[in-house]
Amino acid sequence: MLWRLVLAALQDDTLDEERRLAILARGAARLAAHRLPEGRRPTPDDVMRVAFEEFAVVMDTAQARTALGQQG
Repeated sequence: MLWRLVLAALQDDTLDEERRLAILARGAARLAAHRLPEGRRPTPDDVMRVAFEEFAVVMDTAQARTALGQQG
């Protein structure tokens, strides 16, 4: 479900920017967690790097932290 939202957010020009970045941040947080070695939790820097490299999106630390907090 999250990946469908991420793909839609990457293509939907009508989505409000705050909502779009929140969705992409959640996707980047999930992807960063998946790529790290077992037992290591992603940092906001990891999330920001993945967002930039994979989605060509620049986000700030607060957005990355929020996404990590939602991840649980």
